[in-house]
Amino acid sequence: MNADTAWNAGWSPDPPVPGAPTLVVSGHHILKPAQGWLLPWGRGPLADAPATAVMVGEMAGERVYVTERSEPDPALETVSLREALLAREDAPVDLLNTGVQVWHWWRDHRYCGRCGRETGVHPRERAKWCEPCQLPWYPRIAPCVIVVIRRGDRFLLARNARVHRPFYSLIAGFVEPGESLEQAVAREVLEETGLRVDNIRYAASQPWPFPHQLMVGFFADYAGGELVLQEDELADAGWFRPGDTPPVPPLTTIAGRLIQAMEADIRATGGGR
Repeated sequence: MNADTAWNAGWSPDPPVPGAPTLVVSGHHILKPAQGWLLPWGRGPLADAPATAVMVGEMAGERVYVTERSEPDPALETVSLREALLAREDAPVDLLNTGVQVWHWWRDHRYCGRCGRETGVHPRERAKWCEPCQLPWYPRIAPCVIVVIRRGDRFLLARNARVHRPFYSLIAGFVEPGESLEQAVAREVLEETGLRVDNIRYAASQPWPFPHQLMVGFFADYAGGELVLQEDELADAGWFRPGDTPPVPPLTTIAGRLIQAMEADIRATGGGR
């Protein structure tokens, strides 16, 4: 199965039947066969199948499951999830996003966070269920904002202080309790760069399974201030013109697509804003 195969998220508490296509994860890595990204449940490298597999959706009319192996397998390629999402053109991005997040949720909610007892499975919804508390534990989604800021014919790029990849990217951060998305954009920009922004407007979103984020992308305009970097967050930042930038994230990421869209907008308006 390849990246072009139709993928539909879905849920059932039923275990896989023999031969069901199964994504095998190992932490934040995928254990990949020579062809495709899925293995048949109970066959080949999964002949001694792990005890648990969880449904994540359907592909080509078949239920697809996810399971975990803690040890590498010499018959399988170990591919980091980040490499798969950023560099593998054949990767089924939606499946990998969903599968890894579902498995981490399943593993991390074995016990009720309120009473500590072992959870069961909700019969109708994708949720773990605590019978004594009558409480469902759904997969967690952590909303994050990411923003490209325009100043005339230039836009802001920054290099993260904690990430060693050679990319310059965009200002991003988690939404705090009680905030709107737009308030989170303004706060994160001010905290990390010392800049004020206005005309904050939604652009696009992307799930990002590190471990369970939803990246919500925005455009914004520079409204004042001078660059004063939050040093534990940013190693460098500056204003760049379209076509004259340092390396930026690929178009498989929302950062890459926001940067591309901003470059197109600046070219279209001649830097008139």
